[in-house]
Formats: sequence, C-alpha cells, structure tokens
Amino acid sequence: MYHLFFRLVFRRMDPEAAHHLAFRWIRLAARVPVLRTFVAAALAPRHKELRTEAFGLRMHGPFGLAAGFDKNAVAIDGMSMLGFDHVEIGTVTGEPQPGNPKKRLFRLVADRALINRMGFNNDGSLTVAARLATREPVFRTVVGVNIGKTKIVPEAEAVGDYVKSAERLAPYADYLVVNVSSPNTPGLRNLQAVDHLRPLLAAVREAADRTVANRRVPLLVKIAPDLADEDIDAVADLAVELGLDGIIATNTTIAREGLGLRSAPTLVKETGGLSGAPLKARSLEVLRRLYARVGDRITLVGVGGVETAEDAWQRILAGATLVQGYSAFIYEGPFWCRAIHKGLAARLRNSPYATLADAVGADVRTSR
Repeated sequence: MYHLFFRLVFRRMDPEAAHHLAFRWIRLAARVPVLRTFVAAALAPRHKELRTEAFGLRMHGPFGLAAGFDKNAVAIDGMSMLGFDHVEIGTVTGEPQPGNPKKRLFRLVADRALINRMGFNNDGSLTVAARLATREPVFRTVVGVNIGKTKIVPEAEAVGDYVKSAERLAPYADYLVVNVSSPNTPGLRNLQAVDHLRPLLAAVREAADRTVANRRVPLLVKIAPDLADEDIDAVADLAVELGLDGIIATNTTIAREGLGLRSAPTLVKETGGLSGAPLKARSLEVLRRLYARVGDRITLVGVGGVETAEDAWQRILAGATLVQGYSAFIYEGPFWCRAIHKGLAARLRNSPYATLADAVGADVRTSR
C-alpha cells in the first residue's frame, strides 16, 4: 500500500514538501495516545534477542534513525513509535540557519537514492536545547545529538562554534556526534584532517565533561566515505588516542559511482551528497577497514545504503554494533523498521552466534 501511495502521491510531490508532509503526520500520530499505542504495537514489536548495549547505553535493538531526518528534535517519539531503536537528531549548528537555497533535495527513484544539499538547515543549538530540555518522553528512546559548523563561521573559528553547541546540547544528549563530513557546508570536510580534528574533538570532549558533571556523555565522530584509506586509518588511530567512544561510517558521498543508467542525467549531475543504495559498497568497505584497525576498542556505527535486514546484518558482521538508516525509509515507508527487526532476529537465530554482540565483526576476524 505504501509503495502504491508513494507512486501516486509522494513521487509527484517536491521531495522536501513530501518530507514535511510525512513528518507532520508522524508528529500528529505520536501526540494521540490511543493512536501512538496502536501504531507502536503494529510497527515496533520488540525482539528480546536484539537488545543491544553500545557505549554504556541500552537499546531495544541495534537499528536507529540517522541524522538529517529530524533536524530540530521535534519528532523523537514519533520516530520511536515507528520502531527506531535510537534517534539521532540534527545536524544542529551553533547558530540557526536556513540552509542552502531550494531546490535542494532530489530523488533518484530508479537507483533508490537521494541527492541533498540541504546545508544544515536547523533552528540552532539554543532553540534545540530548549526543546530537548522541556521534552516529556513518551517512549524510552536513546537520543543522539549530531552537531556541525555554522556556515558563516570561518574555519579558523570552527572549534569555538562546535564547543558552543556542545555546551548547550550535551546535557540533553545520550550521545554526542561531531559531524565533519557533510559535503554541503564549504570547508567542513577539511576538518577531517587529523591536525584539525584532534583539537576539535579534544575541545568538544572537554566542553561536554565541563557542562555535564554527573555522567560522561559518549562522543562520536562521523566521517565521509570519500576519505582515502590512509586518512581513514589516521582518523581511527586518532579516535583510539583520544579515547573516543565511537565512529559513524559513513556520511553521504560526492562521488557518483554506483548509479545506474536509469536515473535522469540532470539529476545525477546535481551537486550535493548522494545517499541510498549506491553508497552501500563503499560504506561497508570503510566500516570493515575501521574494524580491522580498531577492533573492539571503539564502537562503530554503520550507515549508508542500508535497505534490508540482510544489509543491516552485513554491517554487524563487518564490525558495526549499531546500524542506522534514512534514505530507504523514504522508499520503504512505515513498515521498514519492523521488517529490519524481524529479519535480523531470524538471521541471528539461524547463525552460530548466541547474541548480536558475538556477531559484531565476525567476518573481519575470520578473514584475517
């Protein structure tokens, strides 16, 4: 039914307008007690065997919503209602900003992909922090907060901008993510260079520790799939050196490899980050490389091209404790999480592993 609805309605709409419409429906459903209870029972049944622990946080399962969908922390309960085991909000910047000019979101339906150049459109860290502070959770959901650089802030002042967001948002974050890998903020990816990344991560760590005295907020960094292999190794080594809690692999790509010939050439040429199915192979490759480098010393989160339970299972075997998705949700609809969880539970039962934790990185370990 959803696929029919997508073809008849959403596919004919501007992608960003369709996103806002669907987002509004999700938020409204989550506000009606009887409706949200019914939806959660139908779409988010819990599988005890999928219970997951990552950087000290307990979750119903390993599958979460990647940053970019709920930029302003307005639908956390709605996304939990649909079955996501954790919700990563953002990217949130130090100051509010409108993002890049529209049109800035494009569907490549034949390739099950998206191209976006949203440009971190969000309400800013002060407003989002206030929203999180007054939130009254309906569902027990782990909430990650993804922070990035304000566009007008010069690269030389980026550390201060991230620190401001960390100070405001860390008290309300179950975990914090430093995003230095979006292709849609000029100069942002330069911060992935270790010489820039070391002081940035150290400053955010110090800010989170100073602001939140009663607990340690886990800190992760999100990297691009376009990094050279030696740069991936350098980031992995830095994460171990600084005692980082996790690495998210990966963000969107500026490459266009993996696209079929079916998508309109005009769409393929649009600038911005490519996500969805064409990113699958490279994202998995980066994940495997990271796990081979860091092993179990750091928690890895696999994202990029995850469409099916088999995709999620392959990420776990490649070293991911947590798996995230976004683009496939647009194409698969509200039953997506249910299918992922059901498929993962079946694969675990039919595997030689007693728990999901046992399966993490198994393919990489056996290939050494």
